[in-house]
Amino acid sequence: MLKEVIIAIQSFFVAHRFIAKHRLWKWILIPGICYLLLFGLGIWFFWITSNNVTQHILTQTGIRPWLDTMKAGWLNFFVIVGQIIIWMVLLMFYFSLFKYLFLIIGSPIFAWLSEKTDSLLHEKEFPFSLNQLVKDIGRAIQINLRNLLWQSVYFLTIFILAFIPLVGWIAPLIGLMVEFFYFGFAMLDYNFERNKISPKQSIYIINRHKGLAIGNGLVFYAMHLIPVLGWVLAPSYAVVAATLSIETAKKKNIII
Repeated sequence: MLKEVIIAIQSFFVAHRFIAKHRLWKWILIPGICYLLLFGLGIWFFWITSNNVTQHILTQTGIRPWLDTMKAGWLNFFVIVGQIIIWMVLLMFYFSLFKYLFLIIGSPIFAWLSEKTDSLLHEKEFPFSLNQLVKDIGRAIQINLRNLLWQSVYFLTIFILAFIPLVGWIAPLIGLMVEFFYFGFAMLDYNFERNKISPKQSIYIINRHKGLAIGNGLVFYAMHLIPVLGWVLAPSYAVVAATLSIETAKKKNIII
């Protein structure tokens, strides 16, 4: 799996050169600016609601009233750490919901960009079909709703884990790995969709090659550490990188 993660990470650097060479900047910036606006709105909404949600959970579970009757400082320390962990898990869950909304809205552009990358790589044209575009959008919605359901199940488990002292401290790390995988999953599926591979087969292939998905999602989220520019470039770079990573994996006989 480590080899696949490395391929996925390296594909982002190759994607940058590929985008510059073929002057795809227009198709990078259009979805990127839309993503930037939605991302800013999502962060603002999380910022004004997350603290209230955390306090409500602590109150409803009885932890806050119980702490108010205790004087032990070490207990307060664990609760403060626990609050930070819960806050981080909530942040990932909020972002996950936002991510799926954006993936569904942006599916026509992402499908086209993935197809354009493949077309330039192999010097062949894919004929435009409105019916096929509608099917592609329908499939993207189907896959993303399926992934949203499974990821919500995993996040519920991770959220419960976050309440366990010490052990719960790894909850954000597990949550990040889940988030990386499911984002990369969506990016890779555009390629299987284009090659008429069924959703069931796509799920099977990606589950066998989790490293490609995790590596793609890892760099996508790492790009968010670069304010504004990283947010604008991250989505479309991830689409192009996913296509290039599959091509590299095929050449190395990792995907047959």
